[in-house]
Parts: sequence; structure tokens; C-alpha cells
Amino acid sequence: MTLTNAPRLTTERLILRGPEHRDTEHVIAFLLDQERAQGFGASDNRGDAWRWWVLSIGHWHMHGYGYFTIEEKASGQPVGLTGIWNPEGWPEPEVGWVAFSGFEGKGLIREAADRARRWAYDDLGMSALTSNIVPGNTRSIALAERLGATYERTYQNIHMGEELLYRHPGPEALA
Repeated sequence: MTLTNAPRLTTERLILRGPEHRDTEHVIAFLLDQERAQGFGASDNRGDAWRWWVLSIGHWHMHGYGYFTIEEKASGQPVGLTGIWNPEGWPEPEVGWVAFSGFEGKGLIREAADRARRWAYDDLGMSALTSNIVPGNTRSIALAERLGATYERTYQNIHMGEELLYRHPGPEALA
């Protein structure tokens, strides 16, 4: 059972759904992997990772949007997270994404992020989105660029330090 009011979105290979209890261990494992989660906000301990997970669920309740769990249709496995993130202190709503271990390089995260972005424009009525990426996260920069986002500026994120802000094409450009 979902822990939020998140809609269920689909693509050819994926289901984007609200967070569920069964996702907890996958998210915590990702956040505790210092190398993999460095650009997303890695946690030093299980308690902090759990707090981020609960914060993510609360984000849905405060904003009506947040991170979806990306589930592969064929296997039923959670493969990562994507969605719209805009906690206190963010410059504006962001399309964010992460791939869980073993699911990189298959185009799944791009497919999911593109669907989340379309949902933000079409269903939430958003007119602008960014992706905020820590310098050196070449995989996320490449994905942002494949999604058509362009580098706009460097800024100081209140939680992550220096980040590169990539601007996504607006809804009219994607129509």
C-alpha cells in the first residue's frame, strides 16, 4: 500500500508509484552507499537514511508531489527513484533521479525522469523545472543533457554545497 497520494504513472517498461513500506530497505541501502549516493545526499548511518526516507514521504503530503519509486514492470523490482523535489531552501522545483545498484545504463532512469517531468508539466501545471547536480556527477549531467536540460548557473545548495543548476525545456518545447 502506498504511503502517499501519489498517482501511478506508467511507461513502456516502468511503473512510477508512490513510496511503499517494501521500498524502505532499497532506499536505505542506496543512501548508505557513500559512493553511489554522494550526489544525492548520502547518509552516514541507518538512522539518518531512514529520516531522509520519511522526509521524502512527508514531501508528498506537504506539496502533493515528490519522489516516485521506479518499478520495472517485467521483474517488479524497484530500480530507483525519480520525481519532483522542492524542499525548503531549494531554488525551484527539481526533476531528480537515482538508480539503484545494477540498474544503470539501461535507459530506465531516463524513461522514468522523462515521465515524471511530463507529469509535472501536464498534471501539476508547472512551467519550469531544473535538475540540481553536484559538480563531478558526470552520469547525472549526461542524463540531464539527454533530457534536453542545459547548464544555467552554479549556486550554493543549503544541504549539498555547490551545485550546478540545469534548466529543463519548458512544456511548450516538449509538446
